[in-house]
Amino acid sequence: MKLSLTTATKLLSLIQKESPVPSSSVQGAIVQKMIDDGVVQKIQSGRTKALLFVRDIYALKAYLLNHFGINNLEEYIDKLSSEALMRSEAIAVSGNSKLKAVRTFKGFLVNCYLPVEATLQGKTFDVSPAVGSFTFIYNYETFVPAAGVTIVGVENPENFRFVERQQYLFENILPLFVSRYPQSYDLPKWLQSISNQYLHFGDLDFGGISIYLNEYKKYLTSKASFFIPKDLEQLLDKYGNRELYNKQLHLARRLSSLDEPEVDRLLQLFHKYKKVLEQEIFIK
Repeated sequence: MKLSLTTATKLLSLIQKESPVPSSSVQGAIVQKMIDDGVVQKIQSGRTKALLFVRDIYALKAYLLNHFGINNLEEYIDKLSSEALMRSEAIAVSGNSKLKAVRTFKGFLVNCYLPVEATLQGKTFDVSPAVGSFTFIYNYETFVPAAGVTIVGVENPENFRFVERQQYLFENILPLFVSRYPQSYDLPKWLQSISNQYLHFGDLDFGGISIYLNEYKKYLTSKASFFIPKDLEQLLDKYGNRELYNKQLHLARRLSSLDEPEVDRLLQLFHKYKKVLEQEIFIK
């Protein structure tokens, strides 16, 4: 059983002010149980109004400790209000690690085939994972790549795994690859906080364009662009997927009249060949 932040705040008000509050402002099964157990008193102040008050503050504090593991109500409220609550802190103030939903793992994976200079928590940090491994960035709020690095967002796991086999696509930039998975708002939030350009490297289909527009372009505006290979027409003609084109055709209606000429041209090629292209074709 957990004491909500709203109820805890009202109880603290009862303790600190030592004056009654309207019962309508403090409701719920837990409060009713406190009234039934006699640690919170209820009196009628009219035909339809009632007030709650605490006669014995020490009895209420003992009740909170015995029933909820709360030994300091003010500290409990402070921690429960925090967006950065740790499980260890939750245990300390309530004895319950699941007091509040806590994201133990935040952040995202990065990969590269050339070392990338960056800073992390204000210190120099070179990203250079060994082949077959990735680097997980947890404190992404303090992670800042060097100014000349282009962030390449990779849609599919296999392409992210084998970035060294796709070097030929990115010869004109110094890329730092970031994985779209596991999906969360951490990656778009981080991309908004840095000045680096973003290149979306995903499936060349209606779904891939939709992901680019709704998850990245929408927030990054002019910093974002969509990767389109020079030999796209030959690739579509030789390796394109007609079945996937037909399956995703309903998405095409939402992607018309874009403000990006290159993406508009890409859509026209889809319709010309009646095919789309999956990203894994680029792995050599």
